[in-house]
Amino acid sequence: MTIQEAQQQVDTWIKTYGVRYFSELTNLAILTEEVGELARIMARTYGEQSFKDSDLEKNLADEMADVLWVLLCLANQTGVDLTDALQKNFVKKTKRDNNRHKENSKL
Repeated sequence: MTIQEAQQQVDTWIKTYGVRYFSELTNLAILTEEVGELARIMARTYGEQSFKDSDLEKNLADEMADVLWVLLCLANQTGVDLTDALQKNFVKKTKRDNNRHKENSKL
């Protein structure tokens, strides 16, 4: 599935099952919430925190997909073509960081 196809499928799902998009600000709050849930799993899986019983049912891939879902919603709502934006971001990062990481003695 391409990013463009994902944006379209999310839009179709929202219009079919979700009635309408939540407001942009509500979706931003939901995105923050989903990133927090992802961070919780990452901190417990790869960091020093231990899992609580309530964390054990959480799934890393599912939480990442939740983050992506809401980001796709926000892109649709604000008219952002994420394929185009990502391609431009690669160009920007390549130009800006062409040698930066290669010359970083800490890496």
